Amino acid sequence: MARTKIAVYPGSFDPITNGHIDLVERTLRVFNRVIVAIASNPNKDDSLFSVNERLEMIQQVFRAQGKRVQADSFEGLLVDYAEKVGAGVIIRGLRAVSDFEYEFQMAMMNRELRPKLETLFMMTGESYFYISSRLVKEVVSLGGDVSALVPKSVLKKLREKFKG
Repeated sequence: MARTKIAVYPGSFDPITNGHIDLVERTLRVFNRVIVAIASNPNKDDSLFSVNERLEMIQQVFRAQGKRVQADSFEGLLVDYAEKVGAGVIIRGLRAVSDFEYEFQMAMMNRELRPKLETLFMMTGESYFYISSRLVKEVVSLGGDVSALVPKSVLKKLREKFKG
């Protein structure tokens, strides 16, 4: 019986952007299933969208992928979550060299905690290397157009949040 290859792609996804989507789609070329996992920390949450709103957006964006992409959330250590869901790999996107140092430290700590859990770094597609959820929110809050950076369903939710 073949093992199902599961990867966890953790992040805040506040909101999910086309850069995140590109990474998930490329990850699906290598893995059978990707769990887009929202890291939830109730003690330190200044997110625009609630965890449930982010889960809904992710589910809507990947509806066509069926069971190959799952949206979930977790609290605590990522390595514990990955073990719980049977994932052998953590996916991390790198936009710029500046991302690498932090991501490398996290990967080494995760390896210390769970030596069999691998971290796979993927370069963000060249069309998306400058996109971040933080920047998308800032531009929308100032009345800018981010329609090329997020799916239509996410854009609608962003506009609703910033109407008032």
